[in-house]
Amino acid sequence: MRFRDIIGQEGVKQQLRLSVQDQRIAHARLLAGKEGVGKLPLAIAYAQYINCPNRTAEDSCGVCPTCLQFGQLQHPDLHFAFPIVKGDRGDTCNDFMDKFREIVLEKQYFSLDDWYRKLEVETKQGMIYEKESQEMLRKLSLKPFGNGYKVMIIWQPEKMNAVCANKLLKLLEEPPEKTLFLLVSEHPDQLLPTILSRVQLTRVPDLTEAELSEHVSADIAHIAMGSYLTAIRLQQNDEQRQMFMTDFIALMRHAWMVGHARKYDSLLEMRRFSLEIADAKVGREKQKAFLQYAQQQVRENYICRFSQPQMNYQTAEEAAFSEKFCPYINEGNVEQIMRELEKAEQQISQNGNAKIIFFDLCLQLIVLIKK
Repeated sequence: MRFRDIIGQEGVKQQLRLSVQDQRIAHARLLAGKEGVGKLPLAIAYAQYINCPNRTAEDSCGVCPTCLQFGQLQHPDLHFAFPIVKGDRGDTCNDFMDKFREIVLEKQYFSLDDWYRKLEVETKQGMIYEKESQEMLRKLSLKPFGNGYKVMIIWQPEKMNAVCANKLLKLLEEPPEKTLFLLVSEHPDQLLPTILSRVQLTRVPDLTEAELSEHVSADIAHIAMGSYLTAIRLQQNDEQRQMFMTDFIALMRHAWMVGHARKYDSLLEMRRFSLEIADAKVGREKQKAFLQYAQQQVRENYICRFSQPQMNYQTAEEAAFSEKFCPYINEGNVEQIMRELEKAEQQISQNGNAKIIFFDLCLQLIVLIKK
């Protein structure tokens, strides 16, 4: 993987390149940032750049044997540690390495949930176990294949259990010669303070709208909040978002018409909506997704009142509705509306009666939008 293959992040790329050119390679570096900004691809590209014998000022060559092996994640001096779910299939990352290579080469940008789906497990409690620290020591103690660095990339190091984290600390304190640790984290605050004190921190910022717009539509780029992974999800779920937007607009309009205009036919429409979305065919996951979307739109409508478009993350259609509707989401009701939506989501998660939950929500909205 080369720097040129990674979306944006020119500042971080330059920082990493200069560390090699100036021979200031820290033995341990932490790449920290939100999901979907390119931290893992950057770590792999950096490792390849360090070890490429024909690198230029801008990138690794991409054609030498070292680059070809790194490109397939098969170089003998490139090692990975990542969360796993122990079981019949194995108890160290070695047993899951083929699947990890597949997801990295197929997607490059992926989440922890994507990884669990790849493992075909239902649990969300993957971990990097104590035994993995022993494997790290074993791998990094081997004689290097070439003249470059042995690299250990730890993806999601916050998932290390306490014993593994403490053993990694000892490795960081006394690393084997010409060894590079690259920690790729979304929650660095969950790492041991003693580990944080022994790594060089590189913040990987959110992607800009301009960078995202080269790969997705301008509307999607604007609401993706700096994450390419979020942008891809939004693009894939565009049809569902359109449906949620239609339902949200209808729900809010009818609540306004009952509360302000006393048009009680709209109450029947709200009742019809609650029955339709509570239909078993819709499913609880979709019901929760709608309620999450509604919470986001309430937030956006509240922010819209302050005339700061750079703070709003909406499509053009959503923004057009908010321009007229936002005065009805104000300091007097925004917190209560959010609480009602959150409560409905929680009740759906707890297998409550969806018809009752959604109709009660409709009634609460009528009262709150009047404020």
